[in-house]
Order: sequence, then structure tokens, then C-alpha cells
Amino acid sequence: MLAKLKNIDIPIVVILFAFMVISTMTVYSASVDHPSIVISISKILILYAVGLLAFLACSLFDYRVLIRIAPFLYGIGIVSLVAVYFFGKKIHGARGWFELPGGLTFQPAELVKLILIICVTALLAKRGGELLLIKNDLIPVCAAVLLPFILVLIQPDLGNAIIFVIILLGMLWIGNIKYSHVLLSVVIFAGLGFLLLTLYKTFHTSLFETLKGYGFSHWMDRIDTYLYPQDVTEDDSYQVKNAIRAIGSGGLEGEGFLKGTSVHSNFIPFAYSDSIFVVVGEEFGFRGSAVLLLIYFLLIYRMILISIQSTQLSGAYIVVGVVSMFVFQIFENVGMMIGIMPLTGITLPFVSYGGTSLLINMLSLGLVMSVKLHQEREPELF
Repeated sequence: MLAKLKNIDIPIVVILFAFMVISTMTVYSASVDHPSIVISISKILILYAVGLLAFLACSLFDYRVLIRIAPFLYGIGIVSLVAVYFFGKKIHGARGWFELPGGLTFQPAELVKLILIICVTALLAKRGGELLLIKNDLIPVCAAVLLPFILVLIQPDLGNAIIFVIILLGMLWIGNIKYSHVLLSVVIFAGLGFLLLTLYKTFHTSLFETLKGYGFSHWMDRIDTYLYPQDVTEDDSYQVKNAIRAIGSGGLEGEGFLKGTSVHSNFIPFAYSDSIFVVVGEEFGFRGSAVLLLIYFLLIYRMILISIQSTQLSGAYIVVGVVSMFVFQIFENVGMMIGIMPLTGITLPFVSYGGTSLLINMLSLGLVMSVKLHQEREPELF
């Protein structure tokens, strides 16, 4: 065990401690003046301590064991998504959380992201790096992702459902999909996208009424805010407009720690979680935001190096799956706060407040580190 720890990626560990400092400062600043949310520094540090222990434990655990039991893990993920639909707690319009003792909650969709990375790796590893075939490879892999995608979509949790698709696309690319299949997919999805957009505009009113009946009308509010910002109400565009205004007011150097005008006037909904980037932009300015994005870049860079250096394809697949997940979450979270992406409930990895999100992110990064620490050659799993 000690021999393995000597090979741990020190830059990644340093980056995690940097995230801990950033998260503690920004979450505390976002919640200190909140009328109903009180998040102490000690609580943030405890969550990070638990997350770091999970990261270390997962790093020392051989990731190849998880790939061997992928079907069992997949079953656990599906059962948890079905169970939460019937017995879960409804938060912000989505029934996606289990209530735990001590006032804690657990979101199965977060865990399923990690399970899908493991399961898709198990399926792709069977090909041994050969070109993926439609019948034997693409259909089973897509089907494996489709079921949890639907279960999460009906919670409704559009953000995590989209992440499932992004993980799939990233892993299929590294899994050696044929270029002809990629080109065909691009043409099909581009055509479908144009068709759906046309139908969306044509049947906008009737679609809204239908979704409203099922409790999903907020999806259209968010889409309209992105596509037609001039036509939506002030309430629908409130969060995005205030976020852009707050980030812009930060200027180059920011207004200062604990001095963000919009944040401390509670003009930014969910500033401690989904909108945490607004706190960074307003209080630390362009420089602080650039430093945060640079740290993310260094993290992704170190992970890609681990993927390249992996002696086994399964290890490379695991890392690329985690990279795909992180890259999209970072881009989507920052993008929706500056108006270039639709508004979703996706958190900023390692910075936003959220026990389940932080734990899964730590476990995901621990899985990447496990790939680095378990480089001894052995026959491929399949």
C-alpha cells in the first residue's frame, strides 16, 4: 500500500487542496447572508475531509475489480433510480434524493454517472481496441445508457441526463468508433436538431401546456430563456440576467471577498451551489475566474496524461469517461452563468456545495488515480 502511495499524482492532490480552499471561501461567502441557508466553514471542511478519504480509498482499490462486477453495479444503479422515483424526496421540482439520517440527502443520479463509466468501459474493453461494430458494440452500449437516461429524465433531472449522453459520446470516441459512423451520427442528429427546433417553434403553446400538465414546464422556460431571451418574462430570465450582471460588475479584480453586492443582497438564486461561479466572478473578478479555470485545465491535463500512460485500454477508457464528465460540467456550469448555455441544475465540480456531488467527484478522481497506481500488466479483462 505504501509503495502505491509513493506513485500518487502529487499535482492532482495539490489541486484538490486548492479546490478545498476555493470552495470553503466561496460557499461560506454565498451563504453567510442567506436568509434560510447557513453553511458553516466546519461543515464544508468535514465534507471535504470525507471526500478526500473516499478519494484515497478509491485510489488504493484496484479499478479492474469494479470492471469485473460491472453488471452487478449497473443493477444497483437502476434499482436506486427506480426506488428514488417512488420513495425519494422532492427538491426543487425533482424527485431525485433519498433522505438520510442527520438531515443528509443522497442523489442516486450522481452515483449512476460513475457506474455508467465503469459499465461502458466493461463493454468497450471486450473489443480490445478494434473498431466498434454497430450490432455487437454500439447498440448494447447505447442501450445500457438509454435506460438510466430515461429514468433520470422523468425525475425530472435534465442536467444529469445530458451528462450520461456526454459520457457515452466521449467514451465511444476513445473506444475507436468508425469515422463513417461518426459522420452518419452527426448528419442524423443535425437533421433531428433542426426538425425538433422547427417543431418546437411551431407547436410551442401546445407543447408548453402538455409539459405543464406533467410538471415539466420549467424545461421550456429554461430553453426559451436561452433561445428567445427577448420573449421570456422577467421571472424566467431573473437568474441568468442577474448572474451576468454580477460577474460583469466584478471587473478585473473583483469587489473583494465577502463584498459581492449581488451575492450578499441575495439576488443570485442558489449562489452556494449551481451559481457558485457568480461568487467567484463578482468577488474575485476576471483574474480569480481565470485562475479557477486554469486549475481546472491543469486537472484535466494531469488526467489525460494518466490516460495516455495507462498500460491497459480499460484504464484509458475509465479516465476518458471521467474527463468527459468533468469537462462538460465545467463548461455547462460556467456557460449558463454567462448566458452561452441553457440553465440547468449542474454543479461546478469540487467547488459547488453538495455532499453527494463532492463525494462522487472525489470517487471519480480516485478511480482515475487507481488507474495510475495499478499499472502492472495482466491479461485484459475480456
